[in-house]
Amino acid sequence: MGDLFTAYGPTDQQSEERAICTAKGLSSSHVGVIAWSRDADPALGDYGPPTTLFVSGDVPDME
Repeated sequence: MGDLFTAYGPTDQQSEERAICTAKGLSSSHVGVIAWSRDADPALGDYGPPTTLFVSGDVPDME
């Protein structure tokens, strides 16, 4: 089996529900999909740890 690679980078969604819906839609045509969220203050460069909302298939560990 080959190596996993990112086909698309992260995209912002309007809500957690929308992120989950989008991930579920992508899961039928991709080996692995993950939807996640995190608290962020971009002005300060402060980003909290990610919270997984939905996972389907093979995805790399989030570090």
